[in-house]
Amino acid sequence: AQTEGMLGNDWRKRVFDFYTFEGARALGSALSEFKGGSLVVHICELPIKCPVAPLEFAFLADWWLAQRGLREKTEFVYVTPLSGAFTKPICSQKLGYLLAEKGIQVVTDFNIGRVDSEHHKIISWDEKEVPYDLLVTVPTNMGDALIERSGLGDELNFVPTDPHTLQSKAKENIFVIGDATDVPASKAGSVVHFEAEVLIKNILHYMRGEVLEKEFDGHANCFIESGYGKAFLLDFNYNLQPVQGTYPVPGLGPFSLLKETRVNHWGKLAFRWIYWNLLLKAVPMPGVGHKMSRAGKQIPAEVLPAEAAA
Repeated sequence: AQTEGMLGNDWRKRVFDFYTFEGARALGSALSEFKGGSLVVHICELPIKCPVAPLEFAFLADWWLAQRGLREKTEFVYVTPLSGAFTKPICSQKLGYLLAEKGIQVVTDFNIGRVDSEHHKIISWDEKEVPYDLLVTVPTNMGDALIERSGLGDELNFVPTDPHTLQSKAKENIFVIGDATDVPASKAGSVVHFEAEVLIKNILHYMRGEVLEKEFDGHANCFIESGYGKAFLLDFNYNLQPVQGTYPVPGLGPFSLLKETRVNHWGKLAFRWIYWNLLLKAVPMPGVGHKMSRAGKQIPAEVLPAEAAA
């Protein structure tokens, strides 16, 4: 474990992760027996798989506890190394009210030093303490050990990659995709899907001795379940933070960007069918391209990238 004490006496008893099958099952069992107390959701450091997943867990746990009459018996704390609950500043600005509205305390700029299993608390490098009865943590996320053995990776075993061509910076005949890269895009399924379109083109260009296309713009989109049958939808890239608007059809939607709606929740549910029947079969989806479209988006001047404003 990268964090001192993480795998101590509280591991899988009071301290849980949900990014592994075993961890998710153990957490499910612990929640079924939870009767109230201090519930802490915590991120060790970035990057993590799907940056909004801890927030989504917090929102759904808040709803789940309320349904069982346990919410008023629970002190809910969200602990992050960032300066806000969301990875994108505009999201913290626009959606930060949600956590306060739900009675979730946010502890920011918390860089964990250790987990104290004896006294059931997490302690930062500057000695800030957050006590827990149940800790749901996101441990340090690293690439696979084989990347370290290959000599291709950085200190976290991610492969240094050109952010636009997806070519390895170490070996020109290696191309990288998804969570394995170090590109400053979300480690999310939508990113892999959009990267794949550029990756295939550039592998073929390389095989033919042609110039690679600098086409990947960091496009990512994701639904965030907020509980009570509602959800948010975010759409962004390297340069443009999430903004309000409609998606995927400009002006029509049916989904609303950076807003909490029931239709967005239905979209999240429908995505299961879309994934198995369209995405995996490479069926083209109108309006959903690997380059992020600005059509239908309300882009304020302070968010607009310099190159777009020029």
